[in-house]
Amino acid sequence: MAEQRMTPQEFKEMVKGKSDQELLEGVKGNEDALLDGIFAGMQAAFDPSKAAGQAAEIQYEIDTPAGARKYRIAVDKGTCTIERGSANNPRVTLGVNLPNFIRLISGELDGTQAFMARKLRITGDIMFSQNLNNWFKRA
Repeated sequence: MAEQRMTPQEFKEMVKGKSDQELLEGVKGNEDALLDGIFAGMQAAFDPSKAAGQAAEIQYEIDTPAGARKYRIAVDKGTCTIERGSANNPRVTLGVNLPNFIRLISGELDGTQAFMARKLRITGDIMFSQNLNNWFKRA
């Protein structure tokens, strides 16, 4: 049986108005599968024309009830690779808890507002981090 994926609009509707607890309960036991799916979607949505001439490693550190989950995004020569684990030399590191990461990805939480409210931790090149969103097509 083929795996059925949620559309971005369905994902956004699922997230809308949910508390942290409701989001955590909704993904309990499937955190890794959810994160793997989100990052696979990001890789598929990468727009090389928006990242032209850029080379960087980006580290995501997502706090889940099961512990921190790290993902490394490497962009170089128009390609984007994403894998679990730590970046060797990240240009920027983004740290966030799982509910707020879900909200960021769904568009329910703005990255700048999240940073200002201390829901998103950014270390490294903060100015660079503001352009990352543009590298990925939005549904």
